[in-house]
Amino acid sequence: MTQDELRALIRTVPDFPAKGIQFRDITTLLNHGAGLNATIAHLADMARASGAEAIAGMEARGFIFGAAVAVQLGLGFVPVRKPGKLPVETIGIDYALEYGSDRLEIDPSLIADGQRVAIVDDLIATGGTALAAAELLRTAGADVGHALFVIDLPDLGGADRLRAADLSVEALIQFEGD
Repeated sequence: MTQDELRALIRTVPDFPAKGIQFRDITTLLNHGAGLNATIAHLADMARASGAEAIAGMEARGFIFGAAVAVQLGLGFVPVRKPGKLPVETIGIDYALEYGSDRLEIDPSLIADGQRVAIVDDLIATGGTALAAAELLRTAGADVGHALFVIDLPDLGGADRLRAADLSVEALIQFEGD
């Protein structure tokens, strides 16, 4: 399927979660077998080209796409979790959100020193979560140079923030301020 065909499978929900927001709902893409398969194939091609040796995904939608890409490539998957979800010793990072803060954690034993890890997630908006994940993975010893997304919202500047942090950014679909 082409990127335009995949874009057509993503439902836009106006005024969610607040008035004026155009929410890009991927559940309609997830529910379309051929569309989901094509999305994973496109992301896997990008990850393969990046030289990834493992895939990391942020909770929760990054788990869906990241784990599927890892399976497609025969690579391991590193879950980047919300705090308190992992039953082992973790390392974590606090990061700022538009209205508050959040925290991500990983099991550092899943990362080999210098291992090339690509981040995969559903959407890049302001980039805060992806930046925090990259920093956390780098702290664990990973070589994180690529971040791959299904959707980019370029008007929010997240991809540019990631590029400024030495990450190559690729997305299958862009939704510009519409």
